[in-house]
Amino acid sequence: MKRITELFDIKYPIIQGGMIWCSGWELASAVSNAGGLGLIGSGSMTPDITRDHVRKCKAATDKPFGINIPLIYPHSDEIIQIVLDEGVKVVFVSAGSPKKWTSALKEKGIRVAHVVANVKFAVKCEEAGVDAVVAEGFEAGGHNGIEENTTMTLIPQVRKHISTPLIAAGGIGTGAGMFAAMALGADGVQIGSRFVASEESSAHINFKKKVIEINDGETLLTLKRVVPTRLIRNNFLKQVEEMQNKGASPEELIKTMSEDRARKGMFEGDLDEGKLEIGQISGLINEIKPAREIVEDIIAEFNEVSRRISGTVFK
Repeated sequence: MKRITELFDIKYPIIQGGMIWCSGWELASAVSNAGGLGLIGSGSMTPDITRDHVRKCKAATDKPFGINIPLIYPHSDEIIQIVLDEGVKVVFVSAGSPKKWTSALKEKGIRVAHVVANVKFAVKCEEAGVDAVVAEGFEAGGHNGIEENTTMTLIPQVRKHISTPLIAAGGIGTGAGMFAAMALGADGVQIGSRFVASEESSAHINFKKKVIEINDGETLLTLKRVVPTRLIRNNFLKQVEEMQNKGASPEELIKTMSEDRARKGMFEGDLDEGKLEIGQISGLINEIKPAREIVEDIIAEFNEVSRRISGTVFK
């Protein structure tokens, strides 16, 4: 745990995922103020909006916070420049080569973490010199790896091959889940879906209410050979599955999965025709709470599980 808390100068080894349309300055600052590491999700923001969120976050917290940057997004280079201009101290990178920006950012004293879905790319991240690796299982909401590695199998395999600080992601939203991830070799956890259903999340209230209503089996990892994405089952997902079954081209499918659909669903609240990205842990999310309470609940449960299991020995 100390490897992550000391690396990012935070109280708890809890990172709030930088999710598109859900992770603005209000959520990031609230999580950071609660002792975790809040991340602004720049993947659904223009550079000007990102800069505005960074400045508002700086005004709302004196604690460390960071930005999540998907490198495949068209404005990623501009977002990197904003990081440098505004003095952001932490960057979480995904969907691209860890070599592209790691050295340049670290030269400026910025902590760099990279998100991966398999052992091969975890090793490449370590070779590129990242400060931490986020290994994300296919339970996670939104974009996923094609391997369908579960978090429980991925974390110990990655831990076996790298010595870099390791953050577990995917299917984690409770203190018990956090304990399990650390038992498997993680130094900290990244949590997304649980923070979608927070008061400070910028997600539409319709989406938040949907998240706390759904049960197990109500999300699906679709388009596994194009852009693997976990979504809530709705009319839009049904359309995507029908297109895929009829042999639609990858280009047609990718266009249908455009971020306009994500905005419609998660930010504007269209539960039928929008893209609703959420993880399997949603089956355990039953209440919309302030981010501080979510962090406190996770830590309290983690401590309870730790006390219960400590000293247990089978003979």
